[in-house]
Amino acid sequence: MITQDSIEALKARLDIVDVVGSYVELKKAGGNFKAPCPFHDEKSPSFVVSPQKQIYHCFGCGAGGDSVKFVMEYEKLNYPEALEKLAENYNFTLTYTDNKNNKPRSQVMDKLNEWYQTLLTQNATASAYIKDRGIYESSVEKFGIGYAPDSQSTLRYIQNQQFAIKEAIDMGVAGYNPDTRQTYARFIERITFPIFSANGSIVGFGGRTITGHNAKYVNSPETAYFNKSRLLYAYNLAKQSLHKKGEIIITEGYLDVIMLHQAGFDNAVATLGTALTAEHLPLLRKGNPRVVMAYDGDKAGRAAALKASKLLSAGGFNGGVVVFEGGLDPADMVKEGRVEELANMFRKPKVFIEFVLDEILSLFDLSNPKEKESCMQEGIAYLKTLSPILQEEYKTYLASRLGGLGVSPSLVKLTNKTNANTNAAVVQKNTHRDMWELSLIKTVLEKPYLIEQILDVLDPSILQFHSREFALALAGDVDVPELMAISVDESVQVLADENALNAELITFLTRYYERELKKINISQNITFEEKAFYIRKFRGKIAKLKQGELVTYES
Repeated sequence: MITQDSIEALKARLDIVDVVGSYVELKKAGGNFKAPCPFHDEKSPSFVVSPQKQIYHCFGCGAGGDSVKFVMEYEKLNYPEALEKLAENYNFTLTYTDNKNNKPRSQVMDKLNEWYQTLLTQNATASAYIKDRGIYESSVEKFGIGYAPDSQSTLRYIQNQQFAIKEAIDMGVAGYNPDTRQTYARFIERITFPIFSANGSIVGFGGRTITGHNAKYVNSPETAYFNKSRLLYAYNLAKQSLHKKGEIIITEGYLDVIMLHQAGFDNAVATLGTALTAEHLPLLRKGNPRVVMAYDGDKAGRAAALKASKLLSAGGFNGGVVVFEGGLDPADMVKEGRVEELANMFRKPKVFIEFVLDEILSLFDLSNPKEKESCMQEGIAYLKTLSPILQEEYKTYLASRLGGLGVSPSLVKLTNKTNANTNAAVVQKNTHRDMWELSLIKTVLEKPYLIEQILDVLDPSILQFHSREFALALAGDVDVPELMAISVDESVQVLADENALNAELITFLTRYYERELKKINISQNITFEEKAFYIRKFRGKIAKLKQGELVTYES
């Protein structure tokens, strides 16, 4: 197997214009290159190659990708064959996993993990905790559970094993406090859970306190090897099973995963102290499994499940949500012997789209006509992030859940106008706003670190023309034709930096809340008290925005 480092090094050497240009004749067109598409018959060139993005995209048939994808499609090769073809063409030597000349990575985490495991059996408190949670010895061994002692003991062990402290800091098992100029161990008096990459290399640790530290759980800091937003705990142990079963169960904690594996649910994984993010999606797409989210039923758990369900449904994932009520979690149910009950719950999760719509419905008093209308609009905004077929399918579901309240599916309107020509005219008249939304989407694609900042103040539903593309961008589906088209479109500009983004958001949101204020002022369907409340609320937001302060979005 070709090593990932080798693949990335080859890709860094490739130039998309050079690769594609060796197969088809390219002509300069602004900052891009164009040609008749080699994958379908056309008279007018709609095949674009972007040297800046290092991708190609056909506006006619939707074909697109990077240099490797082009060679795969053109030469009818599989992925490894295309890599070897390109390596041969560019005089590049690929390395393979059985190559003994590969540079060894640091062994400090591996050694520490072995040591932590030996210490677990020697510490009475740690051993008692493991036993009390119902964890078997076989699970301790399978997951490599250990115990980290006091800081000085760990630092002494690192030095005694001939590792440099800087190496330990770089790998995230030690830290340095510049104020006190002291080095310290990251994990102190904690049960340790080693975290592995998908290919089985240890990249970090999770730690659970057993002596009353303020933070119940801590994880390794971000390092060159450890990115918690791209990793799933125990994925290395679950990947074979999840491919075989065609299903992955995602939980909120280490112990849930361990106990589920212990009960036979060996396709369970967990996020690492963070919500499910767009960066997790490429890992989840491998093998195209059904995704079951197993979350706590408290307020935080339901909010996390709602966010994940929106992300997964917009990304086209199949699966659903299982919510654990009454303060229980999967680990508790396994310990209590309720394994068959768990199996039934996992077999019948609530479908993502239905879960999102039901959660939206639960936020409104549907006996109030105005709230019923607001609820329907929020539901419609969410449906617009889905494919056209799913929109049609679930508008009936939304209407039916609005209850025996006289809501017909025909009232759930998913387009602004009734015919395509009129709608096209509206888009044409609002070119500036349309281009602003496209710029926002392109900014998300090129600067994903700004996503959280954007979502704090703006919900995808308030985009009038491109809410679906925005949802796809948030889901990380960069290979879909709609987003590739935006990426290679030179007329769509990326917002330069955070300051430019903030300024644009302030302008956009000011106009948005001014429109909402006008709607409230002319509304005849709410009480005087409600109208006064919303007027104060929107005026307050507008005032803050005009003072240059971004305001948190509230649905």
